[in-house]
Amino acid sequence: LRERPLAREQIYRGRLLHVVRDTVAMPDGQQATRELILHPGAVMVIPVLDDGRVVVERQYRHPLGRVVVEFPAGKKDPQESSLDCARRELREETGLSAARWAYAGAMAPSVAYTDELIDIWLAQSLTAGETARDEGELLDVCLSTVDGLEQMAREGELVDSKTLTGLWWLRSWRDGSWTPEWR
Repeated sequence: LRERPLAREQIYRGRLLHVVRDTVAMPDGQQATRELILHPGAVMVIPVLDDGRVVVERQYRHPLGRVVVEFPAGKKDPQESSLDCARRELREETGLSAARWAYAGAMAPSVAYTDELIDIWLAQSLTAGETARDEGELLDVCLSTVDGLEQMAREGELVDSKTLTGLWWLRSWRDGSWTPEWR
């Protein structure tokens, strides 16, 4: 099933995204063209308060033309580790710091057209501080219960794929089918 890269053409290089067109050799000997978006990678943080509620954000997302509920997340800087990025994004967006971290896994949000991988982290023992949001990063920080997020998902209000995946990890932890390894 493996395709072998033969050539790459740059289509667009932006501040965040890099679009390329690859020519590949398919296993049956045919050649095909693949257009894809190269991405530096990202993290998502599931901040869990001592009372079990979680911290989420409401942010307007232009491609969807609406406000979306999400867990804090952001792209990795060059040479930045996944955990360092998670710490930075949590602090920048929410003002929170965490004493305990657990890696849940990675998700590929759109395997058909991008190489983006998002590392998912749980954060506990939270301490409040000051935010340091990027210019133009406007969002509301909110609290929710896991049940509340699940209800939003059922009603079609929660549509962000990384947050839905994070919700699955939360439920797996809560029902005992997965045990985080805390750092």
